[in-house]
Amino acid sequence: MKYFFDVVLVLVLRFFLPRHNAHIQFMRAQLRILRARIPAHRVVPTPEERAELLRWGALFTHDVDELLEVVRPATYRSWLSKTRRHIKFKRSGRPRIVDELRRLVASIAVENLLWGYRRIAGELKKLGIVVGATSVKRILAEQDIYPTPEKDRKKPPVPWMEFVHAHLDVLAACDFFVKPVHTVLGVFEAYVLVFVHLGTRKVFCSPPTYSPNSDWMAQQARNAAMWFEDAGVRLRFLIHDGDTKFDMRFRGFWKTDRVRCIKTPPRAPRANAFAESFIGTLKRECLDHFLCFTQRQLDYIVRTWVSYYNTRRPHRGVGMNNEVLDGTFLPQTNGRVRCRRHLGGIIKDYYRDAA
Repeated sequence: MKYFFDVVLVLVLRFFLPRHNAHIQFMRAQLRILRARIPAHRVVPTPEERAELLRWGALFTHDVDELLEVVRPATYRSWLSKTRRHIKFKRSGRPRIVDELRRLVASIAVENLLWGYRRIAGELKKLGIVVGATSVKRILAEQDIYPTPEKDRKKPPVPWMEFVHAHLDVLAACDFFVKPVHTVLGVFEAYVLVFVHLGTRKVFCSPPTYSPNSDWMAQQARNAAMWFEDAGVRLRFLIHDGDTKFDMRFRGFWKTDRVRCIKTPPRAPRANAFAESFIGTLKRECLDHFLCFTQRQLDYIVRTWVSYYNTRRPHRGVGMNNEVLDGTFLPQTNGRVRCRRHLGGIIKDYYRDAA
C-alpha cells in the first residue's frame, strides 16, 4: 500500500513540478526584462522591502544567489548580517526635504520672480538653511514654478504689486463711475471721474457730467493737478484703464506735468484695485441709497461723502489700522459722545463735545 502512494506521489510531482518550475522561470524572465528597462544604475530597496526579502529568503535558508535580480548576493548577505546583529536598516540617499522648507522656497520664488536658484539658495543660507541650487530647482519644479523668461533681460519687468507698493507716494489711480439721474426728459447716465492718491488714500472727485468729452476731460485733469498740488503730492505715475475717454489730450496734459500715464491691461480690474475699491465703497455706503434727480444733487452727495471719507471716516485697508486719513485728526477721550448726521443719516460721524 505504501509503495502505491509513493508511486502516485512521484507521478504527481513529475506532472506538476516542471509546470511550477516553468512558471518561476517565466516570471524571472519578465523580471529581467523589466530590470533592463529601469534607467537607474541600481535599485535601492526601502527598509520595508529589504525586510520582506529576508523574510521570504528565510524559508529556504537564504540560498538565494541564483534567484536575486534586484541586488547582488553580497548586498543580500550584508542585510542578513545586519539583521542578525540587530542593526536597523536606514533609508539610503540624501535626507528628505521637509515640507516647511518646500513652502519657504516656493514662497520666496513667488514673491521674487526675478531671482534664480542660486539667489534663493543664498537667501536661505542667510537664514541658517544650507540648501544647494540643485535642490531649490528640484523643489520648484515639483510645484511647477519656473524662472521667468524676462529675468535675463537688461531691464526685466517688475511685478505689478511690487511696482505699486514701491511708488505709493508718487502714484495715483483714476477711473469713472456712473449714476443714473432721473429727469423730466428721461433717465441719463451721469459720469464722475475719481482720482485716488495711493500713498494717503485721499480722493478727488470731479463734478458729474452727461457727456465726458475731450474738453471736459482736460479740465478735470487740470482740476485734479491743482488738488494734488494743494495736498502736497508730487505725482510721477497715473494709472487708468483702456477707456477711450482717456484720450491723447488727457494724457498729453499729464505728460507736460512730467507724469507718466500707465494703462492697465484689458479685463484686469485688480490692476486698478485702489480706484475700483473706492468706487465700490462709495456705491455701497452712499450712492445706492439715493435716487438722483439732478446733477447738482449728485454732485452734493458725492462731495459730502468724499469730504467725510477724506477727513473723518476710519479706514480698514491693509496697513491703515482703522485710522482716519486726515493727519491732523486727534482722537478725543473726554466729553460727551454725540453723533453728526449727514445726507439724511446715511453718514453718521461720532465725536465728543469739547471739554
